[in-house]
Amino acid sequence: METVEVKRPANLRAINQTRATVLCERLEKAGGMAGKSRGLLGRDGLEADAGMLFEAGRLEPFMCMHMWFMRFSIDIVFLNRQGRVIRINHNLRPWRISSIVWGARRVLELPAGAAAYSQTSVGDQIIIDRPPAASSSAP
Repeated sequence: METVEVKRPANLRAINQTRATVLCERLEKAGGMAGKSRGLLGRDGLEADAGMLFEAGRLEPFMCMHMWFMRFSIDIVFLNRQGRVIRINHNLRPWRISSIVWGARRVLELPAGAAAYSQTSVGDQIIIDRPPAASSSAP
């Protein structure tokens, strides 16, 4: 019998380097066009430490997110090419559209209140990285 290895999505997190705070401990990549279109649709909410990362396509000069058919409010953090926060939409409710942000290359969709809780502000430097591997203390 052949063994098939299933690749799991990369565990990512978003760190606010400017404030030395964790913006999101468990960041999920939205993926390609289908993933970007689907986003958080169909979910009932986000756990406090979870979020989704969207990346602009090569020829997209701006990013804008919609909340059509969403069931809960979120914070949306727009980042430029260098990872600097250039706009934050706090507590964006269902059936709304975010700001249109020219120069945004990445967007973080987070639970409502996450940006304020982590003290994230426009101009802050955000680092997307992998969390350190859990060390095993078993003998």
